[in-house]
Amino acid sequence: MRLILLGPPGAGKGTQAARLVDKHGIPQLSTGDMLRAAVANGTEIGLKAKAIMDSGGLVSDDVVNQIVSERIDEPDAENGFILDGYPRTVAQAEALSKMLAGKGKALDAVIELKVNEEELVKRIEKRAADTAAAGGQVRADDNADSFRKRLEEYRAKTAPLSAYYAGQGELKTVDGMAAMDDVTAEIERILTDVRA
Repeated sequence: MRLILLGPPGAGKGTQAARLVDKHGIPQLSTGDMLRAAVANGTEIGLKAKAIMDSGGLVSDDVVNQIVSERIDEPDAENGFILDGYPRTVAQAEALSKMLAGKGKALDAVIELKVNEEELVKRIEKRAADTAAAGGQVRADDNADSFRKRLEEYRAKTAPLSAYYAGQGELKTVDGMAAMDDVTAEIERILTDVRA
């Protein structure tokens, strides 16, 4: 099972991905983790990425695409994977489709967690208030202003992926505002349908 989870920050992608990993035994592939692993392993593409990052540059789509390509060829991803943080742009989504086709594979599902952004902001504010009330350390980005900036960036850069995958007939949506277990059940229903 090869899938992508889409949705803005705070939508619950991480929670749902962890549940899918546990249930289906497939890895969650985070772009950041893949980059760090390629650098740590000293692969050719990892060394190229390290040189770019060390100079303060952003790693190009070509480098990211190659790192993803190499990672999904590893044995633990043979039965599938969940992509986390990739693709971020339509250009990366197009590159992913070509890459998978070249390997004789395709995505099984692109699932978007649809959420009410104002409710998400309230969730973040409540989480910060609860953490502070319990005497915990509130994360620097757990405030409404920072969170709204992250939502704006998501809308500008990543949200166009929804339209792209909808146009490809691959997008399935789930109410991300539902109870966590209900979201999990709906994702499993979609996955059962696509495998049928």
